[in-house]
Amino acid sequence: MNQNKLELATFAGGCFWCMVQPFDELPGIERVISGYTGGEKENPTYEEVCSNITGHLEAVQISFQPEIFPYERLLELFWQQIDPTDDGGQFHDRGESYKTAIFYHSEDQKKLAEKSKRQLEESGTFSKPIVTMILEAKPFYPAEEYHQDFYKKSTTRYKQYRVGSGRDRFIEQNWKGNNRASLIETLNPIQFEITQNNGTEPPFRNEFWNHEEEGIYVDIVSGKPLFSSKDKYDAGCGWPSFTKPIQEFEVIEKMDTTHGMIRTEVRSKTANSHLGHVFDDGPGPSGLRYCINSAALKFIPKNELEKEGYAKYTQLFE
Repeated sequence: MNQNKLELATFAGGCFWCMVQPFDELPGIERVISGYTGGEKENPTYEEVCSNITGHLEAVQISFQPEIFPYERLLELFWQQIDPTDDGGQFHDRGESYKTAIFYHSEDQKKLAEKSKRQLEESGTFSKPIVTMILEAKPFYPAEEYHQDFYKKSTTRYKQYRVGSGRDRFIEQNWKGNNRASLIETLNPIQFEITQNNGTEPPFRNEFWNHEEEGIYVDIVSGKPLFSSKDKYDAGCGWPSFTKPIQEFEVIEKMDTTHGMIRTEVRSKTANSHLGHVFDDGPGPSGLRYCINSAALKFIPKNELEKEGYAKYTQLFE
């Protein structure tokens, strides 16, 4: 990968535990680091920042390839993680260190951030003023190692925190509907019906049911990696079937009692897309079969992983 093409984006959105996973693993995203910025104290500790004596905000710094994932898309995704009308913190985390801000690294980023904020104000999404600050980037200090990739290291605690803090409920109530409106324009009718209306495509008449090329399958909405061809098999059901997801935290399960049955629905964590269902008749060690709608997926061939921003997944095929 050409490191010269990488740029930085820095966002403060309250607790940095919750600001990594939405950006991590997306195409063109090289790394997401939790840390502290905006204040004056060098190399502050977590305790110092939380005590609101350093002027720093909890933030994430993202290394990204703008040709693959433009800064405008990062801004759009950032807004959808926060309550931009709250000037006292975020959700149940209160105080200066939990305020929201966009830290720009160039004049171009500043203009794009200001335009994005103005568009949000004019959209009428919120009746209250948008108070998220747009500030020039200052030195960024990585947080302690135990904070890095917290959503991977402590998955259960992370999920409990998101729910308990009220962040997930706020996002569901204030942002998901807006996403739905925009997706009408970006998805074709069958993709929209499957992912947004919990539809099911016909067996044996869908794109990937008998697809055998090597590569990964990503969420058609968010681009998050979901499944690998290494774990795909012919279950004889007429839909793409997998023994496991690439990363379990990106695939969530919910009880489904529709059609007079009790089943386990599978949804993507980031985009909340309906994917399909999971059954316990699979051939793998876990005995699971992830039965997924082709229309919920986009396929990235093995030889195009690096070009499409998924270089880290080439190791799956070595």
